[in-house]
Amino acid sequence: MFANWSSPFYGFKQAPRAWNSKFTSYLPAVGFQSFSSDSSLFVKIDGDDIILLLLYVDDIILTGSDSTKIQSIIDDLAGVFELKDMGRLTYFLGLHIQYKDDGSLFISQAQYAKDVLQKAGMDTCKSTSTPCKPHTQILTGEGTLVSDPSHYRSIVGALQYLTFTRPDIAHSMNMVCQFMAQPTNVHMVLVKRILRYIQGTIGYGLHYTKSKEFNITAYSDSDWAADINTRRSITGFVVYLGNNPVSWQSKKQSTVSRSSTEAEYKALAHCAANVFWIRSVFKDLHQSISVPPSIYCDNISALALSSNPVFHSKIKHLDMDYHFVREKVQRGDLMVHYIPTDDQVADVFTKGLHSPIFHKHCRSLSLGIGYAANLASIAQLSLWGE
Repeated sequence: MFANWSSPFYGFKQAPRAWNSKFTSYLPAVGFQSFSSDSSLFVKIDGDDIILLLLYVDDIILTGSDSTKIQSIIDDLAGVFELKDMGRLTYFLGLHIQYKDDGSLFISQAQYAKDVLQKAGMDTCKSTSTPCKPHTQILTGEGTLVSDPSHYRSIVGALQYLTFTRPDIAHSMNMVCQFMAQPTNVHMVLVKRILRYIQGTIGYGLHYTKSKEFNITAYSDSDWAADINTRRSITGFVVYLGNNPVSWQSKKQSTVSRSSTEAEYKALAHCAANVFWIRSVFKDLHQSISVPPSIYCDNISALALSSNPVFHSKIKHLDMDYHFVREKVQRGDLMVHYIPTDDQVADVFTKGLHSPIFHKHCRSLSLGIGYAANLASIAQLSLWGE
């Protein structure tokens, strides 16, 4: 559905923000409530039914458990705003959503990826099997400064948006983002490898399937002192809802870790914080998750730290905010488990991997080629801001 708000500000840069302010101030009048877990999410509970409205500036998705009540909301909004029903959600902010008869979804950014390749002048380049070579370590000042650093920043910025549906390039993007200030020709080679990988996997996206299991599972990992410029470690994690990945991150840690155990423990804490944020979102949606979340880690010492207070003396220097993991484990709100490194999916977010293990983890992340759109499945409506 298109939202076209006629106002004196239309055509000005402030128009989307003004539209957003007016729209959000009206939503409580039709029964929607916002929550601290996600300020862009609005929920309306009507008896046994739930209606969800997701707002991004002036782009909106509206869905719920009862199509009649959804239509009633649309009619209420149309009485105040100029709206046009666009039907089932198929495109949203560059994301392409395809449907299958069994209720599964495929979300990709294939057209966006093509546009990025064309913008970079690499739409006819040869492909490569991975976005990053194993054991890649690049110094900040290595190489010769590029003549046009804005071009580097523009391409890297565009590629960052692609990580919304391409977790396989998250680590590589985290690496090249470190050199935005003064990019060199060596750094540009890293970016071009990512582009070559995208060229060979341009149709890749995320498959989301129906699952009877409604629980949260996460994988946490770190690469100790991986950044040779700062000797900080890399945190990587992915969170699954049922069989589907819903959140992931590859990020350099904010402080130097004195051991691999400390780096893994920090990664575990960051992952746990994300897990409990996701739980809070579902609590706002009035959806209970009865089974405590599970986090899998391949470092036995970090697992011991999360459950055994005897080990506390070994990391007295560690900030106390990381120890909430232990508190959650002792209260039974969180379970931590060991997993062999070969099965650690989060490895793909912390380091460059050889092709076989890289593609194994990509399959675990539900990445693959899409299928032809079938718009006869799940009813869903969208509101798009113009």
